[in-house]
Amino acid sequence: MSVDSPANLTRTGLVPEGRLEPNAIGVAQDTVIGMANAAPAASAGLTLAALAAATAYASGPALILVALPMIVIANCYRRLNMWNANCGAAFEWVGRVINPYLGFMVGWIMIMGTILATVGTTVELGPSILAVFGSASASSTSANAAISTAVIVGMLVIAIVGIRITARTQVGLALIEYTILIGFAIVGLVAVISHRHGTFPITRDWFSFSGIGGHGSLTAGFLVALFAFAGWDGTVYVNEEVKHRRTNPGKAAMMAVAFLTVVYTVTQVGLQGVVSPSDLRAHSTDAVVYVAQTLGGGGWAKVMALALALSVIATTGVGIVLGARIIYGMANHRVLPLFLGNVNRRFATPVAASLVVGLTLLGFTWAYLLATSLANAFDDAIAITALLYAAFYIFTALAAVIYYWRRVFSSVLDAVTLGVLPLGAAGFLGWILVKSLQVAPTPQLWTLVAIIGVGIVLMLVARLVLRPQFFHLKRETEDPVR
Repeated sequence: MSVDSPANLTRTGLVPEGRLEPNAIGVAQDTVIGMANAAPAASAGLTLAALAAATAYASGPALILVALPMIVIANCYRRLNMWNANCGAAFEWVGRVINPYLGFMVGWIMIMGTILATVGTTVELGPSILAVFGSASASSTSANAAISTAVIVGMLVIAIVGIRITARTQVGLALIEYTILIGFAIVGLVAVISHRHGTFPITRDWFSFSGIGGHGSLTAGFLVALFAFAGWDGTVYVNEEVKHRRTNPGKAAMMAVAFLTVVYTVTQVGLQGVVSPSDLRAHSTDAVVYVAQTLGGGGWAKVMALALALSVIATTGVGIVLGARIIYGMANHRVLPLFLGNVNRRFATPVAASLVVGLTLLGFTWAYLLATSLANAFDDAIAITALLYAAFYIFTALAAVIYYWRRVFSSVLDAVTLGVLPLGAAGFLGWILVKSLQVAPTPQLWTLVAIIGVGIVLMLVARLVLRPQFFHLKRETEDPVR
């Protein structure tokens, strides 16, 4: 998609209707948006105990091993974005390179992954945060629903007002969140190394592939780690609003993966040994808050709870922004109703798409918290979020290999970076996907089938009713002559 030049924007003071604001944010802000979509503090809160248990405290190797294919696939995003910088990203790349019907399904999975991941952080952490702050209504569904509603509505307003205020808000939230998280991780690591009373000592097994006593499962650890990393690709969905939109979003994706690797590894290794394994398991739903309380008492537990709250707020905000951009990109190809591709002239944001995402989040959150009969169904949907991300990461890697296939055979470097490594990363994620499906409970499998089924129905409606040209696109590959 083309955008108006900055010069024209300066003269008018407004972005022309139908266009997002170009050159609005820099690569650093875009990196923060990608990291916020992964929700470091919230993800650490959800995965600290689970990852330690799954790997028998060999969490560090599991995180680093998952980071390797993530950085490879981030490079695939970078290279494909250099070819075509579009909000639809993998939806359009896969559609134009592999198959348009597969591209639509990838876009649908991207939307569902974004929404479900956002709902998951909002509803899972709210009660723990309320409890730590001493609220008597910590278990009250109405109080939790009220807080979730306030967060979603507030971040929806910011998302509509503009990408600049969204980016500034995310940077402010991130500075506080990451400072608290890393600070506690360092304090925790010092406590463990100094053999503070009650800590669980570090051994060489922490840095092995099988964990303490060989009881760890890397396969189980990989899925937990994948859940933590999922979301860094958010840097690419705002590419039309980033300075140097063909190069910076890809750089931001790779930096987001690198920074997330550092944050997660330091946090996991620093905090998992502060308390005994039994205590960590007993407080699995509020592990980081419990660890912070052990380190410094109730006051410091509230500080960690603040980091969790900021993480939830941040990921809610970027979830709305990124989900709206994906929908906007798909609507511009007429595979979704045209009104979802409209951009507000005053705010230069896709208001209709933002409202759809925000109201969907609100509806899902209310259904989860207020309709107890639906809670299990939403739990199953949230549990497969990492698998949805794995699926479209795999197809994006394959799209990069196919689009640049001529380069693969032109030099050794390209053969490695655009051939061997992407195929290896896709194979690794595919292996995790298959292993996870083999042990997934039946309700989760049916939930996955339902998501795919709804996507197929929507695809048929788009094909037969909207009749977009997108489904008639011919396959494209790079032409080195042009």
